[in-house]
Amino acid sequence: MTPKLLFGDFDDAGEWHDGITPKLFRECNEDKSINLNWIFFDGPVDALWIENMNTVLDDNKKLCMANGETIKLTDKMSIVFEVEDLLEASPATVSRCGMVYLESKDLQWDAFFDQWFD
Repeated sequence: MTPKLLFGDFDDAGEWHDGITPKLFRECNEDKSINLNWIFFDGPVDALWIENMNTVLDDNKKLCMANGETIKLTDKMSIVFEVEDLLEASPATVSRCGMVYLESKDLQWDAFFDQWFD
């Protein structure tokens, strides 16, 4: 996915259109239930979009978008990055994330099947 699709962009007329991430953040912010909200990013880390997440991952916990709007993470929101590698991530980005590393050889075949099937 492109950063424009993930975060949003201005069209040719100068009108802002939200991407997937701000829509999800708003939906989680509007959730008044006691449920926890988990947002998963799955796929390769791209240097462009992951840097847009730095303000979310630091103490501010705000998504800052190109149109000047910010969306604050609530205490009920958590973000999980499930990535293949961190070749494109900066040390700053890596240091902001709690990491769990799993070798594929340590997982049984049914974990892969269940993920694929879902």
